[in-house]
Amino acid sequence: MQTKAKLSARDRALAAIRGLRKNASYNEMMYKLYVLQKIEKGELDLREGRILTTKEAKKRLAKWLK
Repeated sequence: MQTKAKLSARDRALAAIRGLRKNASYNEMMYKLYVLQKIEKGELDLREGRILTTKEAKKRLAKWLK
């Protein structure tokens, strides 16, 4: 079996959908794919150094955290 990095987006999507219960709705399938996409984006951001420390994030969000 291929590792995650070598699987195509299609194969990762199919694996995710196959992991759902047999009577899963389209909304459940789409939500699962949405979450997986966001996780992959976060992992890419981490690998490429697009991250903030908690202190940096709080500084940027200070106006909303009051």
